Amino acid sequence: MFDTLSDKMTDAFRRLSGQGRITDSNVRDTMADVRTALLDADVSLEVAESFCDEVQAEAMGEEVLRSLRPGEQMIEIVHRRLVELMGPVGEHLAAVDPGPTVIMVCGLQGTGKTTTCGKLAAWLRRNGRSVLVAAADLQRPAAVEQLRIGVDRVAEQGKGQARVGFYGEPEKCAAYGEAVGVAVEVCQRAVKQARAERYDVLLVDTAGRLHIDEPLMKELRGVQFAIRPHHVLLVVDAMAGQDAVHSAAVFNEQLPIDGVILTKLDSDTRGGAALSVKHVTGAPIRFIGTGEGFDDFEAFHPERMAGRILGMGDVMSLVEKAREEVDEQEAEDLAEKMAKGQFTMDDFLKQLRSLRRMGNMKQLLGMLPGVGKMLKGVDLDDGQFDRVEAIAGSMTADERADVGKMNKSRVRRVSRGAGTSGPEVNKLLKQFEMIRKMSQNMSGMGGRMEAAKAMAAGDMPDMSALAGRGSTKTKSGKAGFKRRKKR
Repeated sequence: MFDTLSDKMTDAFRRLSGQGRITDSNVRDTMADVRTALLDADVSLEVAESFCDEVQAEAMGEEVLRSLRPGEQMIEIVHRRLVELMGPVGEHLAAVDPGPTVIMVCGLQGTGKTTTCGKLAAWLRRNGRSVLVAAADLQRPAAVEQLRIGVDRVAEQGKGQARVGFYGEPEKCAAYGEAVGVAVEVCQRAVKQARAERYDVLLVDTAGRLHIDEPLMKELRGVQFAIRPHHVLLVVDAMAGQDAVHSAAVFNEQLPIDGVILTKLDSDTRGGAALSVKHVTGAPIRFIGTGEGFDDFEAFHPERMAGRILGMGDVMSLVEKAREEVDEQEAEDLAEKMAKGQFTMDDFLKQLRSLRRMGNMKQLLGMLPGVGKMLKGVDLDDGQFDRVEAIAGSMTADERADVGKMNKSRVRRVSRGAGTSGPEVNKLLKQFEMIRKMSQNMSGMGGRMEAAKAMAAGDMPDMSALAGRGSTKTKSGKAGFKRRKKR
């Protein structure tokens, strides 16, 4: 989302760092470049000018001007100001006891509001809270059914975890302008059911429109007054730019918005809404949607987003994703096998699948400092991992346990079964052998077991050659991570 903005900001500070010393003149020149970058990213003029004036005033202080590291100090100032612009965010969705905690979700049609309700329910469930999702959008065709299908999918994916339930009254759907009283009654009955069934959280998906109008606001105010939600969250489409910021400001005038959910951050958009919405509404961004899946949803951390914008990466988010997918005991066992040279193709496949569950490979690599810029224009097709799995799946159990058995005739058989060529099969076999030998060498170099554990957690070989796209290293592990057991 912030690729273009990040490139321009990085270039501006690189030029400043190349100066023999920092002066009033080159500070002003740098901030002029930053201002242009912000405006190009669709940040509002008021926000861009206010931000740049504050940074420039602080950067032209005597302490910075006399510093031996002026460029680094400028980046520190900009990072801190970006965090202030987008946050800070306190505790996410504080719960009430006894429950349920009532969360009212609102927004315009097309922002992804109904889908976001399902994603938020999945996030709450992952954090151990049972959730009842109520359909209160009684005017958009099939809105109740769409929400029900989404909630059912979330519940199916989370079997054995906290409950996720659905409440809806499709027969109560009303005509435009007649739904205020009906929506209020549905929401009141949803609150009663959430209390009776002892849910921790009640999510209410309210009505939306293609544009803001008085009937919509009247209905939302009626629902808000009737159920007294503990949180009112506004869903904003990051692709809408300044239109999104304007609609957020109007919603904030009518409702006590205390948080924003920014959707479609995986899109090719300029990102100005993320940098403007808190300044306009006073409500912090609490969550972001980063993809189409129900797991592509995470709590917003302004300091991490500021790091991404400035090309510093986001290692903490990468660590958290790894912790969710890696079982501590399995990682320990696999590290031992790797150290003894007992790593098999089945073990490799298991780690590949864990890595894929963490998300899009290019997004994951972009979280590493300095890597995002290197990946610009590089096509990391996740389909290449499908081809790797197809090759391994076409091997017999004995062959996966001992790839040394793979001779020419076996390679031909596997290539036909996987729908690929013999050279591609051989490339995978060579890369697999390289990993196995490297892991053995690591175990003998001063007892460096931590490196083997990092491999077990998901360090990958160069598989871009399988797709004929050149060489791109795809490491996603990091030595020294402490992992918790998968919930």
